[in-house]
Amino acid sequence: MNLSKSLYTKAIQCPKSLWLKKYKPEVLTPPDASALARFETGNVVGDLACELFPGGREIPYDSRDFKSMAQRTQAYLEEGVENIYEATFIYDGIVVMVDILRQTPEGLALYEVKSSTDVKPIYLHDVSIQLYVLESLGYTVRACHVVHINSGYVRDEMLELDKLFMVVDVSDAVQQMQASIPQKLEEFKTYLSDSLHEPDIDIGKHCNHPYECDAKAYCWKTQRHIPEYSVFNIFNLGSKKQQQLYAQNIIMIEDIPDDFAMTSIQKQKVDNWKMQRTFIDHDAIAEFLETLNYPLYYLDFETFVQAIPLWRGVSPYQQIPFQYSLHIEDADGTLAHREFLAQSGSDPRRALAEKLVADIPCHVDVLAYNMSFEKRVIASLATQFEDLSEPLMCLHDNIKDLMIPFQKGHYATPLMKGSYSIKYVLPALVPQMEQAYKQLEGIQNGGDAMNAFASLHDKSEQEQKKVRAQLLKYCELDTLAMVRVLGKLKKI
Repeated sequence: MNLSKSLYTKAIQCPKSLWLKKYKPEVLTPPDASALARFETGNVVGDLACELFPGGREIPYDSRDFKSMAQRTQAYLEEGVENIYEATFIYDGIVVMVDILRQTPEGLALYEVKSSTDVKPIYLHDVSIQLYVLESLGYTVRACHVVHINSGYVRDEMLELDKLFMVVDVSDAVQQMQASIPQKLEEFKTYLSDSLHEPDIDIGKHCNHPYECDAKAYCWKTQRHIPEYSVFNIFNLGSKKQQQLYAQNIIMIEDIPDDFAMTSIQKQKVDNWKMQRTFIDHDAIAEFLETLNYPLYYLDFETFVQAIPLWRGVSPYQQIPFQYSLHIEDADGTLAHREFLAQSGSDPRRALAEKLVADIPCHVDVLAYNMSFEKRVIASLATQFEDLSEPLMCLHDNIKDLMIPFQKGHYATPLMKGSYSIKYVLPALVPQMEQAYKQLEGIQNGGDAMNAFASLHDKSEQEQKKVRAQLLKYCELDTLAMVRVLGKLKKI
């Protein structure tokens, strides 16, 4: 059996995904741009963590010759190299590469580097298989660690690695897992020994945890024909009610028995779908509209994050605003548009904050969709720039939420598929706007925008100009969409 630590953890989540990876890889969903960006972040974090253990030597990666990698690792150990990066070991067909291996008089110390901000349970399985291989080869391992990002760190002028990273000793936890590993390996070997018969493992909570499985689309849609809107949208995956229905082969919402125990909100969603009925509380919507004062300022931010903060006052994974769109609507329906897009390669927050308070007067109604996001961004800017704190917090306190009528169920249509996310509300209320997003070139969602700006400084001047134009068109459409949604609420 050929197994790596990543395949081992994949099998821990679901052995079927391991079988598919080996015998039917064409059914797996390839990583998208966001996933590729996360992989790159992991590489950057891993390289930087090595600086915590300086003066080491790295084992060059060669996917065609793990044996040579292991031999070089052994040579470095015999030479007395204190720190080895990507130290490689092979035992019984299992290949593990230790991110950082530290050689001490008392034995070896393992360090697994993760770009997350805590120690997730799946990481312990990752480290446990490394410990299993090394101890099976006869090495003495004195300690095992997970190195992860400290989310509470705030960068000063210089990056302080000892504060950016947290080193957590997980020796006891992974040692306790050793006894169960041989049985797991035997189970995985049994699955892989039969190349003709796909494992019969049902869908469940494991499809999403700890990660969304790359076989989910295959298992859910191709094999079980689960529609986009099903009982899994009404009841949480893995919940008791969802499991009760699935045990009775009930997947379609229209098949849920009328007497099935549900909350009032769940029942409303089910009834609306069964009857294909649009529910509108005209009085509640009118009451919401009466709270809005013109001119209305429709605001939407685009942000990106840095695992390794590049600028003073930034924490790991802090949302850094780099762009906003602002549509201004007068009482007679007249629209004006303002926008901001930062230059790449430098901290965009100050310039954005200054433009924001210049574009929006203090005592006007600012409308956002899911306002908690905009409020967090503005509050963070106010904390960072004390001289702008007063006008920024004035904007913060005057934000109102366009999501409320949908979140509270004042407007619900089957087309919204039980959700109040703008992703479902917009095409349900203003279908032509959905087509407008599809016609955008290059950038069609927030993830695209975040990745595009984060990598903008690496592009040529001509390419930067093209991407900036795409960013502006996308963000402008976000606030125009809010204008159209509110317009629909006015009409009804």
